[in-house]
Amino acid sequence: MQIIVTGAQGQVGWELTRRALGLGHTVLAWDQAELDITDAAAVDHALNASGADVVINAAAYTAVDKAEQEPTWAFAVNQDGPAHLAAACARLNIPLLHISTDYVYDGAKPAPYVEDDPTAPIGVYGASKLAGDEAVRRLLPRHLILRVSWVFGVHGHNFVKTILRLAREREELRVVADQRGCPTFAGDIADTLLELAERSAEIDVNNTWGTYHYCGEPATTWHGFARAIVEMAREREPLPVRTVTAITTADYPTPAARPVNSVLDCSHLATQFDIQPRPWREGLKALLSSNY
Repeated sequence: MQIIVTGAQGQVGWELTRRALGLGHTVLAWDQAELDITDAAAVDHALNASGADVVINAAAYTAVDKAEQEPTWAFAVNQDGPAHLAAACARLNIPLLHISTDYVYDGAKPAPYVEDDPTAPIGVYGASKLAGDEAVRRLLPRHLILRVSWVFGVHGHNFVKTILRLAREREELRVVADQRGCPTFAGDIADTLLELAERSAEIDVNNTWGTYHYCGEPATTWHGFARAIVEMAREREPLPVRTVTAITTADYPTPAARPVNSVLDCSHLATQFDIQPRPWREGLKALLSSNY
């Protein structure tokens, strides 16, 4: 299979590229320097010449706080880019797998979110990602939108690496404990997307295109996640950090609001494709074992 990966230098894009090559696929891995997805003509030209069987879009503007000051650029990448990809895929009759986010929800629901729950983003990042989802749905029937949450990986910047850096510098970490979500290893997201790409013929037959949730398990808080990171890292190296203190969202104000509840229900993906969430501790162990 010939696969296009956009956003190839991001956390998930990097994993997609190396894992797809390991499975024997031909991969055209493009980051912004190779393909600016906000440029419709460039997208058309690249896809027309590619001979690709499937496109996996891992490109996104993910700076949640910075998006509040750069809404035009956030929407260009997160809305217009997926729209250009979907339109080109529709003309070429090839499927698009697109990564979305838990931030399309407002976090007010007390239970895990399912795919058809009402969306109500509370910040520019979530709104721009939702707009991209809607564009993909409108322009391309053969699409899969995979909503993920709290992504961490071997490549790139993320919460795990920040906590590890701070744990080597400080005796106390103060981490928000009143936001709940599901940490998700980038490698697991990549594996899920590649399995879905390989099953595109089956998806055509069963008409199971659409939106799905995928995240690690179990749900936790940022504080709980940070404690797990420190405890697991301490098994490998001495750390000066002594305590991980729970604080509230109000104690740690940020330019962009975060959903209080980001927990995603993944049962729809399990029912349709028998793809089960993987424990995020296994991904955390893989990250700590790597030469990140």
